[in-house]
Amino acid sequence: MSQLNIVILAAGKGTRMHSNKPKVLHVVGAQSILGHVIACAKSLNPHKIIVVYGFGGETVKQAFAHEDIIWVNQAEQHGTGHAVQQAVPHLEADADTLILLGDVPLIDAQACQKLVAQAENKLAILSFNKADPTGYGRIVRDNTGKVTAIVEHKDASAAQREIREVNTGIMAMPNVHLLSWLSKLTNHNAQGEYYLTDIVALAVQDKVDVVAEITSDEWSVTGINSKTDLAQIERVHQSRIADKLLQQGVTLKDPARIDVRGNLSCGRDVEIDVNCVFEGQVSLGDNVRIAANCVIKNAVIAAGTQIAPFTHIDDTQIGENARIGPFARLRPGTTLAADTHIGNFVELKNAQVDIGSKVNHLSYVGDATIGKNVNIGAGTITCNYDGANKFRTVIEDDAFIGSDSQLVAPITIGRGATIAAGSTITRDAPADQLTFCRAKEQKSIAGWKRPQKIKK
Repeated sequence: MSQLNIVILAAGKGTRMHSNKPKVLHVVGAQSILGHVIACAKSLNPHKIIVVYGFGGETVKQAFAHEDIIWVNQAEQHGTGHAVQQAVPHLEADADTLILLGDVPLIDAQACQKLVAQAENKLAILSFNKADPTGYGRIVRDNTGKVTAIVEHKDASAAQREIREVNTGIMAMPNVHLLSWLSKLTNHNAQGEYYLTDIVALAVQDKVDVVAEITSDEWSVTGINSKTDLAQIERVHQSRIADKLLQQGVTLKDPARIDVRGNLSCGRDVEIDVNCVFEGQVSLGDNVRIAANCVIKNAVIAAGTQIAPFTHIDDTQIGENARIGPFARLRPGTTLAADTHIGNFVELKNAQVDIGSKVNHLSYVGDATIGKNVNIGAGTITCNYDGANKFRTVIEDDAFIGSDSQLVAPITIGRGATIAAGSTITRDAPADQLTFCRAKEQKSIAGWKRPQKIKK
């Protein structure tokens, strides 16, 4: 098999998007439209990927700076044929080329692979049957069913406009033919543009077989030209993810009300209620239950854990059989061991909570290390920030923190210690003792200055 070149046409401005952002950088399922197409291209293991860009210029290139891509600028747009002509210096004469469109995010890699396989000394095009083909190029066949031309809508006759089989713009062919055909394109048409589709007629003239592979998956070849298109494709994308989850055995209370903006992996007997959003990399262990209206990002949640409604989790690891929420917020750097309980209106940030510990009500625990079997009462705050710098709180095993306590870091609460409710603790509390601090009078200190940030 010949080496494969892939040319992605991504120079369009996307006027109907009504946005300053290049069309191909708008997002479907947390990945840019062009990002989906590039991912498909990479899965085919090509020798090179060439992206023809235009509107948005450097912004588009910068978004994929980490990718091994050849970038070709189409400074002026004179049609699809003109766009591919810009890539000619990078096309290898003994290779095959697959042409993809940068605004078709649901492109199917298997369909592309099949198209490339058919392109050996042939021109292979991907088509589909459209109920309303207005605006699409028509696939013209002769009486034997052979493809003889693709006629753009504006150039089509009345009879040709009745044709329902339309062109997707995705095609594959040997470069030895493509390079010749591109040199022969003209702009003698209603648009005054160089149509790539004209290579079909040129192939027929050269007695090169033209084959059209009809796909039944219209969404996989549907381009995005407006925010309406974007929203429709997003729902199709999400419905396909939901269908895969269902096939894997995940229980979705309503498959139409889940959003996966990244990768979600699930164990057995996972249940997910409505309106949940999963971002980044999320892993749910066996028997995990996610209640309604949760947002979970970059998290590992171990088996048997239950997440109550309206919980937000970000960059957090949660052990087995934990109970989280409702209305809890777990911020980056938080790690919860098995059998932990984090209750309603509790916020944790960069906190490590060991086995069996509980923070059940109305508390903020930031920059803290909490041991085993600790109980933190309602309204407790770890005062980790002095206005300039952050400090850590350590609460050792079996400690009990009474309600409405403030622990002013840096501080250590000893093993088995009890902090009386309503205390403001500014010094280490000894192990196995009751510590309390309740001011009898209010004082003000003249000349006091806030701490300044420590220079590193």
